[in-house]
Amino acid sequence: MLPRRSAARHVLPVVAALSLLSSSPAPAATPAAPAPAGGTPLGAAPAPRPVTPAEARTDAFLQSVRQDPHLAREFFHRMPKGGELHNHLSGAVSPEYLIRLAAEDGLCIDTATLTALAPPCGRGTRPAADALTDGEFREAVVRAWSMQDFPLDGNGHDHFFDTFGKFGEVTWRHRGKLLAEYADVVARQNQSYLETMVSPASEEAKELAAEVGLDADPAALHRKLLRDGKLDAVVARARQEADDADAEFRTEARCGTDRPRPGCGVTVRWISQVSRASAPERVFTQIALGMRLAERDRRFVAINLVQPEDWETSLRDYRLQMRMIGYLRGVYPRAHVTLHAGELRPGLVKPADLAFHVKEAVEVARAERIGHGVDLVHEDDWQGTVRTMAAREVAVEVPFTSNAQILGVRGAEHPFETYRAHGVPVVLATDDPGVSRIDISHEYRYAADTYRLAYRDLKDLARASLEYAFLPGASLWRGNPTTGGYRPVDACRGERPGTPTRSGECRRMIEESAKARLQWRLETSFAAFERAHATPSR
Repeated sequence: MLPRRSAARHVLPVVAALSLLSSSPAPAATPAAPAPAGGTPLGAAPAPRPVTPAEARTDAFLQSVRQDPHLAREFFHRMPKGGELHNHLSGAVSPEYLIRLAAEDGLCIDTATLTALAPPCGRGTRPAADALTDGEFREAVVRAWSMQDFPLDGNGHDHFFDTFGKFGEVTWRHRGKLLAEYADVVARQNQSYLETMVSPASEEAKELAAEVGLDADPAALHRKLLRDGKLDAVVARARQEADDADAEFRTEARCGTDRPRPGCGVTVRWISQVSRASAPERVFTQIALGMRLAERDRRFVAINLVQPEDWETSLRDYRLQMRMIGYLRGVYPRAHVTLHAGELRPGLVKPADLAFHVKEAVEVARAERIGHGVDLVHEDDWQGTVRTMAAREVAVEVPFTSNAQILGVRGAEHPFETYRAHGVPVVLATDDPGVSRIDISHEYRYAADTYRLAYRDLKDLARASLEYAFLPGASLWRGNPTTGGYRPVDACRGERPGTPTRSGECRRMIEESAKARLQWRLETSFAAFERAHATPSR
């Protein structure tokens, strides 16, 4: 999520591009997978898988501590939770850490708006360093830069998004330090994998888009971006930024030394953000940049649209942007796509704008994952959409606290149970945990308490976070694990995580597949966790 941008420009060119782009032939959509012969019909509630004796014992432990805040918090903290798939790096770290960075960089803070500014500190500002020693000033900055103490009846939507503009002067300077700070959080939350969103070569992409301008023919526009190596120069700049961030991260995290920080053990991949409230030529350029990066640099895996979905330009250009992504998916077939879609609710936008966002993200942009998806049941033919999602295994990334703070949607109003009942993969996520003042353990506990999930359900949510990660290689699981259960592939059937692997074929698969390797590591962690929680607490 990025600071607010002007949405009042390029109205007429957008209309022209909309009509012409819609008539441009896009690559053929990926067909939905056929319904399985026998078993659970796609779009129907999957049958609960059998519970192992170890899972039953661990569930008994969970039931025994549910009402004890301290023991329940400890249980969810220690539980292995796989990976984090929906995370914005700029909103991931705490405002207290951002204040420290601002002080180190000699930044200033506007005393009226509490916005971080570049030095020198003039009238109406204070050095950010003052917030290190002045407790009242520090608390005011923390509240402005997060949802700390925000009233339940306040406008959480605007306050949440406004935070990014307030601390933006801090976060763009230190991608590596932010990653080192948050990777430690991920590791301590017993996760091993992180996909986090950043805006690669943002200024260079903006300049290139302005230079090239808008062309209603997406193929022609893409050719203009490539001409004379223009887009490749921006790709090179983005890769240099990633190199610099890697170096800063390794230095800050002490990786490769005898005192590495926990985050050094986390596998990290970048998702390229696209500013959906920008002019269409900039949106197209950022999509092309992110996809080209994903095919040329293994550190980058996907693209995602960011900024509020309910802003004027985001709503007006939504269908245009879906077609842009759909077209460029044919140009860059190895790049992944996950999209913020359906981060809306009745009353926030007109009813017509609630009718199609998730559907078009799935069917036109052919997204492999959907972020939020909160407005699902308000869309036209939402049952058809979830059938398609279940067939294609399009996962939904669910950040409960963010949905509650921004949209006021929680509990039974949230479509979490609807997605699960229709066989759609679901993964839990944090979104912007530094802004929300939560961690992933909080989200798992919320899910368990609100929807009365058993340990088996929580374990499968954690497994899904790696199954639907943009990791290369074969999966440890066969078939569709969301509807068919998490059953090992034949090569690894009968193997026991935490003990030496007997099958040479299974061992080779784990060694050769990044995905299977992290999945096996998660299963090993589950085995240890279940042994440690085999007796109910008294």
